Formats: sequence, C-alpha cells, structure tokens
Amino acid sequence: MENSSDKQIMNSDSENPDGWKGIIYFNRQDSRLIVPKRFPEMGWTLNFAHPYSYLLLIALALLILLLNHFAN
Repeated sequence: MENSSDKQIMNSDSENPDGWKGIIYFNRQDSRLIVPKRFPEMGWTLNFAHPYSYLLLIALALLILLLNHFAN
C-alpha cells in the first residue's frame, strides 16, 4: 500500500513541466505507463517514454479494426 509521500513523489513526476512536450507526456525517469494529465481533472494519459505505451496503442488500434470488421 502506498503512503502519502509515495503519491506526492509520483504526482510530482507528472507535474514536472520538463516531462511534457506540448500535450504529450514523455519522461524516462517516470516508470508509470499511465499518468495523470497536467491538469488531473482532465483525466489520464500515456507516458510515451514507456515502451509498453506503443504496444498498448497498437493493441487498441487492432481491437478497433477487428471490431469494425466483424460489425459489418
């Protein structure tokens, strides 16, 4: 179970402006795959420095294509 200091450290990573490239989050020091957006009330985003983020995007695209193919 995480304590409050762990949450503060993790949130400070995604709040660091150096990790944001416009609307894209890219931070190699942050090990999380999914991070809160710069404004947390806006939701979550992927850490594009994490190698699994690209695999997740490809898997989602394939799922959408397969669902579209079988729906017709």
